[in-house]
Amino acid sequence: MEKKAVLQISGMTCAACASRIEKGLNRLEGVQSASVNVAMEKASVTYDPDRTDRSHLEQRIKDLGYDTVKEEADLRIEGMTCAACASRIEKGLNRLEGVSEAHVNLALESGRVQYSPGQVSVEAIIRKVEQLGYRAAPKEEQGPETDHRQKEIAARQRTFWLSALLSFPLLWSMVGHFSFLSFLWAPELLMNPWFQLALATPVQFIIGKPFYTGAYQALRHGSANMDVLVALGTSAAYFYSLWLTLSFGNHPGHGVELYYETSAILITLILLGKLFEAKAKGRTSEAIRKLMSLGAKKALVLRDGEEVEIPVEEVVTGDLVLVKPGGKVPVDGDVLEGTSAVDESMLTGESIPVDKQPGDHVIGATINKNGHLKIRATRVGKDTALAQIIQVVEEAQGSKAPIQRIADRISGVFVPIVVGIALVTFLVWYLVANPEDFASALENAIAVLVIACPCALGLATPTSIMAGSGRAAERGVLFKGGEHLEIAHRVDTVVLDKTGTVTRGEPVLTDILSLDSDEKEWLPLVGAAEKKSEHPLAEAIVNGIREKGTELPPAEAFTSIPGHGIRAAVEGKEVLVGTRKLMHHYEVKGPSTDETMSRLEQAGKTAMLAAVEGRIVGVVAVADPIKETSGEAIRRLKQKGLDVILLTGDNERTARAIAKEAGIDRVIAEVLPEEKAEEIKKLQAASKKVAMVGDGINDAPALATADIGMAIGTGTDVAMEAADITLMRGDLNSIVDAVSLSRYTVRNIRQNLFWALAYNVIGIPVAAAGFLAPWLAGAAMAFSSVSVVLNALRLQRIKL
Repeated sequence: MEKKAVLQISGMTCAACASRIEKGLNRLEGVQSASVNVAMEKASVTYDPDRTDRSHLEQRIKDLGYDTVKEEADLRIEGMTCAACASRIEKGLNRLEGVSEAHVNLALESGRVQYSPGQVSVEAIIRKVEQLGYRAAPKEEQGPETDHRQKEIAARQRTFWLSALLSFPLLWSMVGHFSFLSFLWAPELLMNPWFQLALATPVQFIIGKPFYTGAYQALRHGSANMDVLVALGTSAAYFYSLWLTLSFGNHPGHGVELYYETSAILITLILLGKLFEAKAKGRTSEAIRKLMSLGAKKALVLRDGEEVEIPVEEVVTGDLVLVKPGGKVPVDGDVLEGTSAVDESMLTGESIPVDKQPGDHVIGATINKNGHLKIRATRVGKDTALAQIIQVVEEAQGSKAPIQRIADRISGVFVPIVVGIALVTFLVWYLVANPEDFASALENAIAVLVIACPCALGLATPTSIMAGSGRAAERGVLFKGGEHLEIAHRVDTVVLDKTGTVTRGEPVLTDILSLDSDEKEWLPLVGAAEKKSEHPLAEAIVNGIREKGTELPPAEAFTSIPGHGIRAAVEGKEVLVGTRKLMHHYEVKGPSTDETMSRLEQAGKTAMLAAVEGRIVGVVAVADPIKETSGEAIRRLKQKGLDVILLTGDNERTARAIAKEAGIDRVIAEVLPEEKAEEIKKLQAASKKVAMVGDGINDAPALATADIGMAIGTGTDVAMEAADITLMRGDLNSIVDAVSLSRYTVRNIRQNLFWALAYNVIGIPVAAAGFLAPWLAGAAMAFSSVSVVLNALRLQRIKL
């Protein structure tokens, strides 16, 4: 049997690329033929599925230096009732040709599917879900999350109250059978079998229709879920009672006990549990709703010279947007006119407004305090900072943590095992324990079926992930996925970058020292050279020189030497600014500067040598003060039992001065950007679980290498992209919050899994032993799901 895969490829530039990929694929074991079309950027591969698979084909393309195009579809999935449903959809989608990865979240009732657009479409993915017996639609075609939840809750409420109304008389008749409640009056009509049949039938087949539909779909596709258990249990009680009614219904004195109330009350209790569960699950998405509510709804834009108020969704990039005092900034943009103070606390957590003037950047959803601003929209819709934050939180809530694999494996085989236990229970009671008492054997088997519902098991992990990541977002900590939320609790070593992480990242020029030369001769040349650099230290030098009123000439050439300094040509002269190593490399001459450099570095300043035309002419020093909160945060990290290390490209003396001030004991200094990742690997080789915290482009490799990468949200987009966690507030206390929330969340997941499993381990034997009436089993089953969700919701109230 052979299979064919069509892969969309990115990175090809010519026919040679296509030929290379084609040859590489054809050499792969199991590939029968491969053809690559450079114009369509597609590879068509025929292969033996027993010897290779799609993932191997994609990996070979990556090994050759190219990549395959992937797209993601976010789906709203309706009709799932338990973990087995989610597992079934997930397996079905993962088997679909062209789907690389599918994750289904029971708690969020959503699915995220990664697929190859050339091989499969979103429509085909939706059809697959529908073939499995569920309903699906792209999220963007759905109404707001709150509307969906409210409609679901309203529908469940109507169904429950109707079921309760029909079941109450049956409950009343059941109560009359208890000797200790014999004093309660029960109308004779309630004891009539035909009257009970009339009440139980609509509950069983109209209100209970979704259970039958779900059970049929599950069994048709070779699996079993909660619906199978409910349908089996309630049907057994109903049809046994129906047989008794048809046999003895016209003989009022027959004395046979009926079980209509068992089936009806079971369905009612399950519906009540689902109602509570839907309400509780709605509360786990509170963080998303809060974030969405931050954004502006309207925007005042200039169109054809006139001010027009439009919905914020209609703003396009390049629009001129007016923001009045007290109004929300509708989109991300650059200030063109006006000055004001803007409250950015929603993003940074800082309560002090930030002054804005022409040329400054503003962020959507922040509040303009006191001036009129005219901004040019640079990011709108899904590209704004707020929209990206919401997307990160949604992805984290919808992702699957590794610990959930335990629940997935159990739920995959759980229902068939329970059905087997119920059958054994029936046979043991009917043939051994209480021979030929069909009613009691059936009742005990029904109790086993009902109490063993795997709902709680399926909700144990996703609800905790949703609540934990939501609470983290409120604290300005964005986890990119559930796996990172789980892994972070194992971190024992925190490595901190210095500039912009421990320090403010806003250095200032503190010292200018001339050596055998007039400052006015060399300082403009240094300023001109540094003007070409994007490094924060260069910016501090340039600003400091300009404040002295010095004019800066243009630089004709510029080279940045990461970790060492810069080299430039200014007015025909070679200018070097940087470390001792830089001067040694270019064999620069000059007076001894060791004592001067040491004195400045011991004061916690970054000292740099300046050379013109091969001779050292001076020293410039820059200081970057530590953040006010850094010392407290590092003390809290140590209290949590974490080792804290400062990793920086700065020289040893400066780094140790900063470390001492912040309370850090261990320093790794004078590390080049490309060496930072190697230092992380050394720590990992020593069996350390490492979290790297940084904010710059040069930190990206180390962030990606660490077990957990944390990017300061006030830093660069590249660092945030490479990191697993973004700390939006730029405060090192967020590291403590991230680790603490991870620990709380993992503990909460373990509690949920323990009680979900313990509930079944205890409940099934009790039910099989005959100590649990079916209606009590139904109530216990409903309570187990609700209790798991309520336990997860405790994470939203945790104080850090």
